[in-house]
Amino acid sequence: MSGREQDPAPLLSRRGRLVLIGACVVAVLIAVAYVTAQASAPGGPPVAQGQVRLGPDPGEPVADYLARLPASLPTPGTRVSALVQLSAEITTAQAATLAPSAVEAVFRVPIPRVQTALRFQLLTGGGEPALTVAQAQALHAAEADAQRQTGRPAAVAAAEAAAYRGPSCACIVALVVQADRAGLDALAATPGVRAVQAAPAGITARELALSPLLPDQATAATPPPDDGPLPS
Repeated sequence: MSGREQDPAPLLSRRGRLVLIGACVVAVLIAVAYVTAQASAPGGPPVAQGQVRLGPDPGEPVADYLARLPASLPTPGTRVSALVQLSAEITTAQAATLAPSAVEAVFRVPIPRVQTALRFQLLTGGGEPALTVAQAQALHAAEADAQRQTGRPAAVAAAEAAAYRGPSCACIVALVVQADRAGLDALAATPGVRAVQAAPAGITARELALSPLLPDQATAATPPPDDGPLPS
């Protein structure tokens, strides 16, 4: 073999590495696209992808989920983040009364037999002003979805945006709070609160992956039907 000839093995090795790297890049891009699409899909996985998941597992019987929640509550005196899930969607004013120091709100426009998106909004400050700002952010997200999508998904997002424009929109389905055992027990006993699930101590709202139990999930945590008409 002359000095100008090259052993084909290193060349094939380099080509193999390039093919492998290219395949990995494609796989990552596909995964990112899938997560993005699922995050904004009505009834899909939670938008917030954190270290600790709060909410029922997909398809989990509601009775089983509710039965395991007391074990999640902290020992007395320990302050933790917790997901407060509601029996029905409430307004920002009602949410401010229920949990004035909430750190995150989960919005969902209720339309009978229509899958609408869960929209997760961290709260800056507290009380009704922060919740009002969060509702405006949910409105902007719905408007963006209506412009980006086509067909029924676009129509659903437009219907959501129309609902969010109303100041009395009952569209908060869950809240994230930070409280100790006494505070969480008080919230769990409040009329309209369906379930309270606590995260381990030291977990912040930004580290949570949320998938709240929906008011119309009576028997199992399955996606609601999507065969109903949209409001005009």
